[in-house]
Amino acid sequence: MLRVAVVGSGPSGCYTAQNLVERHPGVHVDVLDRLPAPFGLVRYGVAPDHEKIKSLQGSLRTVLEHDRVRFLGGVGVGGPDGVPVECLRELYHAVVYCVGAAAGRPLGIPGEELPGSWSASEFVSWYSAHPDAADEGFLREVRSAVVIGVGNVAVDVTRMLMRGAAELHGTDMPQAALEVLTGGGVGEVLMAGRRGPTQARFTTKELRELGHLPGVGVSVDPAELALDPGFVDLSALPAPQRRNAEVLRDWAAVSPPDTDRTIRLRFFLRPVEVLEADGRVGGVRFERTEPDGQGGVRGTGVFEDVPAQLVLRSVGYLGMPPKGLPSDPVTGMVPHLAGRVLTDGVPVPGEYVAGWIKRGPTGVIGSNRSCAKETVTSLLEDAPALESRAVPEDPLPGLRAAGADPVAWPGWLAIERAEAELGASLGRNRVKLSDWDALWAAARSE
Repeated sequence: MLRVAVVGSGPSGCYTAQNLVERHPGVHVDVLDRLPAPFGLVRYGVAPDHEKIKSLQGSLRTVLEHDRVRFLGGVGVGGPDGVPVECLRELYHAVVYCVGAAAGRPLGIPGEELPGSWSASEFVSWYSAHPDAADEGFLREVRSAVVIGVGNVAVDVTRMLMRGAAELHGTDMPQAALEVLTGGGVGEVLMAGRRGPTQARFTTKELRELGHLPGVGVSVDPAELALDPGFVDLSALPAPQRRNAEVLRDWAAVSPPDTDRTIRLRFFLRPVEVLEADGRVGGVRFERTEPDGQGGVRGTGVFEDVPAQLVLRSVGYLGMPPKGLPSDPVTGMVPHLAGRVLTDGVPVPGEYVAGWIKRGPTGVIGSNRSCAKETVTSLLEDAPALESRAVPEDPLPGLRAAGADPVAWPGWLAIERAEAELGASLGRNRVKLSDWDALWAAARSE
């Protein structure tokens, strides 16, 4: 029998477990997660109003209910209160780390640490009910916000800032976040990118959603589109960039409707400082950029100050591997060869990675399938040697001895019931529990 631990119950972890049980008839997989609730990014990273993507939980659920897969929530790995990676090496023939890349990349500019300046990932975690993301007053006295970045996460947080109560009431968003977001305080969001619109990373589907928000106008400056060399001949652009450009061009061609709330899409603006007012964020100073003729941009020495009380940084992610694993000091990614963890260029027996911690924060959720397949192929090639090592018949006592108090699948089902009951009491559908005490109480009620 091959015993494997998969650390992380998001898409990459579930696809890894699925691939293992499909390809090895004698494997038993424990899927470990620091949280007592499974599904990782799908539960805590996908926007609440994107129900179609969130429905992926159904297929992930099927994996975790397989008779040779066991979900063990509440099991941290490598942290101060977690199970040491050395312990996992002793309890399992192989360990696959699928821990993602959860930390927002900093801008590295003055004022970035002022109150009111957050990474977009922190903001997403708050409205997605992650228990680590208590409300720190994200929107308190906020009238205007700046979102730095032009990818899908930037579009998500912009959209959530402008959504109304009618559109969010039917989601599983925590009640407190729902009330704050729909309180009507934010009247303008500026989303800014340092390069041109044809170099933006958002998808056309996400971009178009901004134009369909009730009571919200979208503003695009035609001069900033004209500055982009890609607009000279849209037909020469790859299809994704061309579709984005066409949407932006259509918005720029008309005056935005007279509404109380506005989204402004700006380009060729590089943030150089977060400005302070009364001890917290008061705005952002941008330097205007221009194409450098080589696919990049250069500064023009012209600056523009944009008032705001909230800044959300959406410029990428950093990996946060468990303590005890090698990692790149800049990206946080774990070095690997086809999924095998490398230390000083040499594979570490029985240790593997999949997902963002392996390849960086790239691709869509479906990209994790091929990533997991590559890693599992390497693991199964190594399986004969790995299985020769003796490990406990059941790792659960060893996990408990290392300080873990695992929540099995019935505990998660109890959390689901508690969230359904909470939603019913509020006249809503299911509403997610958003703090550790509530999650643990529900899980232990089983």
